[in-house]
Amino acid sequence: MGWHELPLVIFTVLTQCAVGAFILLGALILMGRLESTSLRRLNRQMLFIWVLMGLAFAASTLHLGTPLRAPNALLRLGGSWLSNEIFLGSLFFALGGFFWLLTLLGMGKPLLRRILLGIAMLVGVAFVFATIRVYMIPTVPTWDTPYTPIAFLLTSVIGGALLAHLLLNVSGQGQLARLLPWLGGLAIALALGTSVAQAMSLASIQTAIQSAADLVPHFQGLLLIRMTLLATVLALWLFALRNVRHQPLALGASFALLLVAEMLGRNLFYNLHMTAGL
Repeated sequence: MGWHELPLVIFTVLTQCAVGAFILLGALILMGRLESTSLRRLNRQMLFIWVLMGLAFAASTLHLGTPLRAPNALLRLGGSWLSNEIFLGSLFFALGGFFWLLTLLGMGKPLLRRILLGIAMLVGVAFVFATIRVYMIPTVPTWDTPYTPIAFLLTSVIGGALLAHLLLNVSGQGQLARLLPWLGGLAIALALGTSVAQAMSLASIQTAIQSAADLVPHFQGLLLIRMTLLATVLALWLFALRNVRHQPLALGASFALLLVAEMLGRNLFYNLHMTAGL
């Protein structure tokens, strides 16, 4: 199994985790669960979301061969899901980052910041949808299945919930994260189940010259490694809930393992590329 699409692996996984965390934390803010002082403490930790976005976009330029080609990706805006993805991702980065900066500096009226936050959250949802649509290609039968949107959405939910929990905990507001482990645990269970179902479905996808089941050597072993990593992520997450003293360290380790698991799964996804027909 090669890692020839590593820039795209990094881009899709990191942006989906960042968007998921921003939306979940944004929901808490819009519900008024954070006072102004608490919001400022959380906002400082939210810098990590924008670091992830920055790393993701930096990695994505490597896929183009040279960063100078990046503007060309926008030439078919509205007519290409790839162009839509880059535009919406950049717009989310700009709007969300602007909201973060205004909150950090205490500038702008609260209503204006809330409106900006709501718009950024909606753009984030549109960005994830556009990313999914990029890979729903009828001539690539291994990608054009329900497992693609499920996998991408679950990355956003699991990564977003775990990252949001970590940032809340580091900012001293872990009590607001009570529902996040339940959400993440359910999403991990779904990810494990759909991974097995997808692996079983590969045998039914074949052309006159190749079978999807033969595309990735040791596919089942690699999938088992990913599933083991996801189970370990959940175990560490639950450990963090029971051990307040070690919570930041356990949550941080859990998120790091999750990135490894999701990047392995996403690389398997790219290696399953095949074209219908001859």
